[in-house]
Amino acid sequence: MAQLVRGDHVLVLGASGFIGGHLVELLVAQGVTVTNFDLFAPSRPLPEGVETIVGDVRDVDALRDAAQGATAIINLAAAHHDFGIPTDVFEAVNVDGARNVCQVADEAGITNLCFYSSVAVYGSAGDAPDETSVPEPENDYGRTKLAAETVYARWRDAGPGRRMLVIRPAVVFGPHHFANVYRLVRQIDRRRFWPVGAGTNRKSMCAVENLVAATYALWSAPAAREDEVYNYADKPDLRSHEVVETIYRTLGRRAPRPHVPEGLAVALAKPFDVLGRLLGRDLPITSARIRKLSSAETMFTADRVRETGFVAEVSLTEALERMVRWYKAEGEQLEPAVHIPGRWDGP
Repeated sequence: MAQLVRGDHVLVLGASGFIGGHLVELLVAQGVTVTNFDLFAPSRPLPEGVETIVGDVRDVDALRDAAQGATAIINLAAAHHDFGIPTDVFEAVNVDGARNVCQVADEAGITNLCFYSSVAVYGSAGDAPDETSVPEPENDYGRTKLAAETVYARWRDAGPGRRMLVIRPAVVFGPHHFANVYRLVRQIDRRRFWPVGAGTNRKSMCAVENLVAATYALWSAPAAREDEVYNYADKPDLRSHEVVETIYRTLGRRAPRPHVPEGLAVALAKPFDVLGRLLGRDLPITSARIRKLSSAETMFTADRVRETGFVAEVSLTEALERMVRWYKAEGEQLEPAVHIPGRWDGP
């Protein structure tokens, strides 16, 4: 089966985004040339020589044109926000988009694909699910990511010598990402955060630099197994209070000792749940977010990737410290851009 080598040309779907941008930097550093195909222009500069084509994964003709000369394709294009995306858009972007990628790969003779799925395919299954656990997605994002995995598996099995690498990351964070960890850092920095509950629950997370390094390590080596599906989370998992204390310490402050009882905090957040639904917005304070941080255990087993010999270079604590330093140096002044795909009526 094909493996990524120096001199390959990779079509990266979604390189304008957070993970894609970091991955492109690594690929270029390894001597791989890249074309970025994305619905949006990059929010920050990509390495010199990377061409960006603004296009939609739902547009098979545009995708076909972008794939000319490519020896491999990696798909990070996705509908993934909790608010503002109807079910049919999740289906069209995540599932129909996967079908388009497979069709274009067939037509171009490309036999090397990689797809970023998500641990959302497991739903809220306990006991730290691994790749052999039965997926039980609970939302449109997880359900359509799992459906896309099925599309890619069928493509892999439909012809000889085809390689299909699937990565299921846990919560990803790092500089230039404006999701949950960024919100937590901002709330703590602005003194708008108060610890809820004991914070002894553990959370699987991954630093973006480790995630893209693992992706490259897997993709540039011979396939270790036929069904190349890999969870990715950095280990050991941190407890919620360790995440919070690391942020406070890096900001040069001490974490407050008293904790708000979880039940009280959840009750106080209920009006924000209602307001968020009415506005169709993902507000920074919700009862679900409070439960996730204060008590919910969201752990995933990621032994399979480490059995290949991959070793992450950055610890979670060090990655959090880097995130906080970036926030104070740059991220605090940036206006987070929210890119949500709308309905697509064709070219």
